[in-house]
Amino acid sequence: MMTTPSNERVLRIGILGCASIARQFVRDVTPSPAVSIVGVASRSADTAAAFAAANGIGRHYGSYDALLADSGIDAIYLPLPNSLHAQWAIKAAERGKHVLCEKPLALGRAEAQAMFSAAQRHGVTLLEAYPYYFQPQTDDMLRQLEQGAIGAVRSVQACFGFTVPNPQDNIRMKPELGGGALLDAGSYALSVIRLAMGCAPQRVRADAAWADTGVDISLMATLYYADARRAQLSCAMDAASHRRATIMGSKGTIETEFLNHTSAQAGGDQYGYLPSQLRIRRGTANTVAFEEIHSPVGSGFRFAAEAFARMVVGQDSAAAGRAAEVSMDNAATLEAIAQSARLGRVVDLPLRVR
Repeated sequence: MMTTPSNERVLRIGILGCASIARQFVRDVTPSPAVSIVGVASRSADTAAAFAAANGIGRHYGSYDALLADSGIDAIYLPLPNSLHAQWAIKAAERGKHVLCEKPLALGRAEAQAMFSAAQRHGVTLLEAYPYYFQPQTDDMLRQLEQGAIGAVRSVQACFGFTVPNPQDNIRMKPELGGGALLDAGSYALSVIRLAMGCAPQRVRADAAWADTGVDISLMATLYYADARRAQLSCAMDAASHRRATIMGSKGTIETEFLNHTSAQAGGDQYGYLPSQLRIRRGTANTVAFEEIHSPVGSGFRFAAEAFARMVVGQDSAAAGRAAEVSMDNAATLEAIAQSARLGRVVDLPLRVR
């Protein structure tokens, strides 16, 4: 049975894991009136207790199962390594907990399907958490596309990369934990492409460079759609930080940085957040100036948690269904891109996805 929130306004969230991303999530989400972070779990009781004390969380647990057994928790935030998402999302669903899961949702299409099937069987909501996705800026971008501001979308180019810190110990460098540039950074670029194109591609072709550990350290892919549309994706963990998407339409162009967390100013934000550019050219000629679009700013973690709470408390199955369809498309596409990079050839996506 689904756990029912204690009242109509506040969703009680527990966190599985004490990684640095969980610390940032707690920091940014705690001020929200829509959710309450009430517990945190670790495989170590001491680690969970220390995290709870440092972050003002009332309850802590020495195992993930112990948190899932707590009837005072409605939902979990799942920031564990990629390889553990499916296992613990399914366990949480079986205990009646809604799940806000860090990206990428799963290591492949089969895992993603198993996760959504479990959520459906147990009457809970499963939502993939790309923080930028819930930014007001993304809503503004989608509104421009839906209103036909740049006409029909013809192609998209999206990139995201950075230099991975502490490569000797970083989980991004460990294939057994679902590491690699594609899943960590490329999943972001793909998600923007999916938003703009509105569907999954028919087939993909990818090339990658490989680290000594066996993960892809950088990758580029071409995605082929119906009606001769194309998209290009690039991602890297061995380059200077870069993050941008360009959406080319029949009547104009949109450019965006699609940052996770945003500030109204270029310096002085207490957490180092920066403005995220979104601009549009309403025309086909290069003499038409780009117009800057300014959106409300803030933490993508908080925007995501509040969207999740609205979906759960409002029992918005339609919104959950739309999000699930996108996540399934992305999981299948990521899997196909990874396969193409390994095999060195074009890979078709399953017919049911296209």
